[in-house]
Amino acid sequence: MPSAPQSPNTARPEGEPSIRSGHITEYTFRAISAWPVLATCLALVLAGAWLFYLAGHPPILSPALPVVGIACFLLTFFLLKGLIILQPNEAAVCLLFGKYKGTLTQAGFCWLNPFYTRQKLSLRLKTQETGPLKVNDAVGNPVEIGAVIIWRVAQAARATLEVDNYGLYVSAQSETALRLLASRHPYDPTEQQDAQPTTGTGTGTGTGTGTGTGTGTGIPAPADALSSITLRDGSDVLASILLQELQLRMAPVGIDVVEARISHLAYAPEIAGAMLRKQAASAVIAARRVITQGAVSIIDDALADLEARMGHQLEPQQRAAMISNLLVVLIGDREATPTVNTGL
Repeated sequence: MPSAPQSPNTARPEGEPSIRSGHITEYTFRAISAWPVLATCLALVLAGAWLFYLAGHPPILSPALPVVGIACFLLTFFLLKGLIILQPNEAAVCLLFGKYKGTLTQAGFCWLNPFYTRQKLSLRLKTQETGPLKVNDAVGNPVEIGAVIIWRVAQAARATLEVDNYGLYVSAQSETALRLLASRHPYDPTEQQDAQPTTGTGTGTGTGTGTGTGTGTGIPAPADALSSITLRDGSDVLASILLQELQLRMAPVGIDVVEARISHLAYAPEIAGAMLRKQAASAVIAARRVITQGAVSIIDDALADLEARMGHQLEPQQRAAMISNLLVVLIGDREATPTVNTGL
């Protein structure tokens, strides 16, 4: 027979399930080997058969022999009910008349109390694919996002007794956490300014000279630094945030989330074309900005070198005209205004 179950910290009387803060505290116990029990069952079967044989052959004719033989067979069936086989990374949650008695994690061929109600479940790693889901990002653009979550059952008793179906629970909580993550961040870096939180509302008064004082009341928005992280460029950070959120949701039911990664990310089909054109326009603007900044830097260096050779500063009109002409040449605008004579 299995030894009396022990709590992780202190021993407790048999028959009193450990309840702490509304959650079942899991503890394990070891079962005895099933081979001696199996040998006993075989001996009982042989004894019952022999008794039935003796009951029908003289000189031993006793009405008690068949009764004893039936008792041997019934005891054999009772003992066989307690046999259980557990594979590695499997567990069996045992209940006795509705009370939690312990969790068996001992792999192999074992024997338990036949009155135990056993529910086997796997402790192996599982992969959960969530999505693609259609969600609005922090700016309100519809995006499609999906994730791959790797999890396992860490506490079999909680996973079995705290929720009706822990598989459906993991699926629902994964979808909720993924939707929450997508709604907190913009998709593209160009939309970060639109996703920044507001600082609150208030009223104030000031003088007409441009300086003034004011007081205001309002509830400031939380300083959410995560709004600067985009869905497209913050994969590692977002994976860490998603993992922490899932671990917080799964821990009360004995589920351990090992890894969470975003596997699919795209604009929704109805706005994908417009967003791609917007990204292309933003890239062109950024490229032109770089070209213009480079041209201005080249012009400054050229004018400084020219003034150093001439030994005096250029007149403002001459300097402006040369800057205009050099910008036309460097930026490549073929429809430039006619070149102005600088008088040099």
